[in-house]
Amino acid sequence: MNQDQQAIGAAAAPARTRVFGIAGHSGMGKTTLLERLLPELRSRGLSVSLIKHSHKDIEIDRPGKDSFRLREAGCHEVLLLGNQRWALMHELRGADEPPLDYLLDRLQACDLVLVEGFKGGDFPKLEIWRAEPGRAPLAGDWPGIVGIASDGPLPDAVPPGLERLDLADTGRIADFALAHAARR
Repeated sequence: MNQDQQAIGAAAAPARTRVFGIAGHSGMGKTTLLERLLPELRSRGLSVSLIKHSHKDIEIDRPGKDSFRLREAGCHEVLLLGNQRWALMHELRGADEPPLDYLLDRLQACDLVLVEGFKGGDFPKLEIWRAEPGRAPLAGDWPGIVGIASDGPLPDAVPPGLERLDLADTGRIADFALAHAARR
């Protein structure tokens, strides 16, 4: 059995797993930061997973494919396995979105789970903020924000006590994420 197969058989998200969020308005650069942050964390020997929340209707399957047709026919879940990856698609069919803890329980063991989105979740987060007309920082209004990273000056509305980070300093942001990540 190879390492990937062993990982698939491992227990879901053990106590060593830590959770840290990246939050911010759409278009602030959350995904761009994550693209830089993931290699930094991996270079430190960490296994990292990600949960991304989207307010859009996502589709990872295509019309005409067998898996799409079977989902449309009524499957509750479809697991698709290929040579390089597998994906589990779960149909909500009008049910409420599951809470973050439910999703975390479905991940395999890892050192750190980064969460993009779930602004309202009460877990530690770094807000990504860029000056944009009409866009006030989330900090102060949303739970869990422990720091704010920006590529410029921050508005006066940012609550005192939040750590301020330079959005370009990926190493410091990685240190910050690891220092503030919550154990599960």
